[in-house]
Amino acid sequence: MTDSPKINNPESRFEFVSIASARAHQLLRGCLPKIEGSMQPARRAQQEVAAGVVARVDNVDGTDEDLTPAEPAATDK
Repeated sequence: MTDSPKINNPESRFEFVSIASARAHQLLRGCLPKIEGSMQPARRAQQEVAAGVVARVDNVDGTDEDLTPAEPAATDK
């Protein structure tokens, strides 16, 4: 098994994967890449995290904005 590249931001491999995953989702939704690299969103996200141009952002209110519904749920009456 080879050693992973030096990672600037994350404190652990799990954190690296979590940040890269969130960034890959952003890239898939149309966000512009921050560095030149692979055309594949997941790989580009890993490259951005490894380069230190993407950092972890904690939600202050403790909610995940991606999990909130886009429209209010219909209620049965």
